[in-house]
Amino acid sequence: MKDETRTELIKAALDARQNSYAPYSGYRVGAALLAQDGEIITGCNVENASYGASCCAERTALFKAVSQGKRRFLAIAVAGGRDGGSLSDYAYPCGICRQVLSEFAGKEEFQVIVARSVDDYREFTLEGLLPCGFGGDSIR
Repeated sequence: MKDETRTELIKAALDARQNSYAPYSGYRVGAALLAQDGEIITGCNVENASYGASCCAERTALFKAVSQGKRRFLAIAVAGGRDGGSLSDYAYPCGICRQVLSEFAGKEEFQVIVARSVDDYREFTLEGLLPCGFGGDSIR
């Protein structure tokens, strides 16, 4: 991935984090998903008093993209942390988000970027974060 694309993704995730609705946990997350056509689709976490009804930023971005007709993706950047101050740790996608991402992304090529800033990030493949994942081939 080009450096400018990575930077743009991280900035978009940091910006999306500002729209987070996290009145219960105070943990705000933004995600920026890079579609195969080059478009960046963002999402944020949306909490609910019934925690099970909440949705993570990664799935918000993915569902938004799929609802717009997109089906293939190259990368996602995720930025999250407690309200106020700088991001002190990396926000990794949860297991459910990793599973949902694997439905639409090649696990070996798909890049997952977790960032605290445009200069402070870590990058992984989805396969590295979801080894031996369960997919469509598992049920065919």
